[in-house]
Amino acid sequence: MGAARALVDSAGRMGYIHPAMVRSELRRLLEQFRHGKVSEEALLQKLASLTVESIGYASIDHQREMRTGFPEVIFCQGKTPAQVAGIARRIVRHGSTLLATRAERRHFTAVRKVVPGARYNPLARTITAREGRIRLGGRGVILVVTAGTSDIPVAEEALETARIMGNTVDHLYDVGVAGIHRILSQSQKLREASVVIVIAGMEGALASVVGGLVKVPVIAVPTSVGYGASFEGMAALLGMLTSCAAGVTVVNIDNGFGAGYAASLMNRSQR
Repeated sequence: MGAARALVDSAGRMGYIHPAMVRSELRRLLEQFRHGKVSEEALLQKLASLTVESIGYASIDHQREMRTGFPEVIFCQGKTPAQVAGIARRIVRHGSTLLATRAERRHFTAVRKVVPGARYNPLARTITAREGRIRLGGRGVILVVTAGTSDIPVAEEALETARIMGNTVDHLYDVGVAGIHRILSQSQKLREASVVIVIAGMEGALASVVGGLVKVPVIAVPTSVGYGASFEGMAALLGMLTSCAAGVTVVNIDNGFGAGYAASLMNRSQR
């Protein structure tokens, strides 16, 4: 009984534990301890791993969902396939939904070996798994709008992010200002959205147009699409930052993930 109380005290000092683990993993650990299969020190080490798990090349923050509402996301760029697969396996094993961004096919091939049922979106360059765990929690629809077809890969990253975070999503593609009637004809759809993500390269003017049409948050994403003087997205970034439409928020160049995540926070039902 004293050892069990010590365990509870240690758990309290260590902070939050993912709720899905409380009845399964903790019960298993306690049973092992009671039957003498693990020492008290080993038990405390395993308990600590339920919050932050160190695997040498990464420290996985299993507590993040309790703090922010969504598990840690893997940014695959610069990581080897083995590293991505190792992190993904531990996130899923912990009971969390998986989202990995900027993933290449080789990353997905490695992840699929250790996470059966993982899904790859080659346009978005995302890997997702345990999607059955997703519960819709948004107040309304997050609408993703692109100026051109070339902006769709960034839009797909935003869509995948918002979708797996429990939102209803929709999109309008290729409705840029070069044919402004295309976006104006979608005014009703724009007004029905709870949050609008506008993705545009070149001069980035579409964000200002949409910002002047709706009364909901508009998140602008500049893309690196465009000829020389667009400076790989800098022209669109500066245009969006200096928008004359009030309330337009801007994220980094090509950052569809950041836009989808921010839109999810804005769209989240307050409980």
